[in-house]
Amino acid sequence: MSDLPEASEAAGLWSLAGRRALVTGASRGIGLAIAKMLAERGAEVWLNARQRDRLDDAVAGIKATGGQAFAAAGDISQASQRTAVLAAVAEGRDRLDILVNNAGFNIRKSALDYGSDELHSILETNLVSAFELARSAHPLLAGADQASIVNISSVAGLTHLRTGAPYAMSKAALHQMTRNLAVEWAPDRIRVNAVAPWYIDTPLAGEVLSDPAYRREVLARTPLQRIGKPEEVAGAVVFLCLPVAGYITGQVIAVDGGFSIYGF
Repeated sequence: MSDLPEASEAAGLWSLAGRRALVTGASRGIGLAIAKMLAERGAEVWLNARQRDRLDDAVAGIKATGGQAFAAAGDISQASQRTAVLAAVAEGRDRLDILVNNAGFNIRKSALDYGSDELHSILETNLVSAFELARSAHPLLAGADQASIVNISSVAGLTHLRTGAPYAMSKAALHQMTRNLAVEWAPDRIRVNAVAPWYIDTPLAGEVLSDPAYRREVLARTPLQRIGKPEEVAGAVVFLCLPVAGYITGQVIAVDGGFSIYGF
């Protein structure tokens, strides 16, 4: 008798039909690519961002291709707005299957040049908000069957980059948060992983990659010799949310063209 799953069961391992997902920072770039791909796999996706008009456009784009998408506008760095976002997502079904903590930003400066407000804003948005949103969402995630949290990090949390020490600090801490929650919440059937990209072809990355000399240096440190695509990050994220990845937790996966293992 074969131990292989039936065809229908195997197909289910690659489906997110019936799952509800929340993606923060989802109006453009990596977040939007993640939301689109989750919807393509059958999930009902709630997109969160601060700018309502851009968010509505993103939702409309997913719906136009047959996906299930809804807007949950709000600044998740603010406690009251996190509560409102989760209340909107939970309405009608007291359960959340997938949380993708993608919202974040960087200010590229030398360490001595940061003001106190800049430091706290980076840490609050990139780290504290993700931690607090995960904690607030815990009852909803625990009510699901095999829930998944994916934290969008950066290779800056794995190795030194030229500028942006607070950003790197927030991402390194996000990795440890991923490991701690993965162990602590495993009994609640909540898996927690992180994806750490290198330079990806997004509007934000374009601001620095528009400098030809800098772009050449980036490519010289990237074994695959190109800039990544948002869909390539989304693919790793969506895989970690699928039932077929049900035995993966506590991991930080670099999507970086080989940058983080580059040697001499």
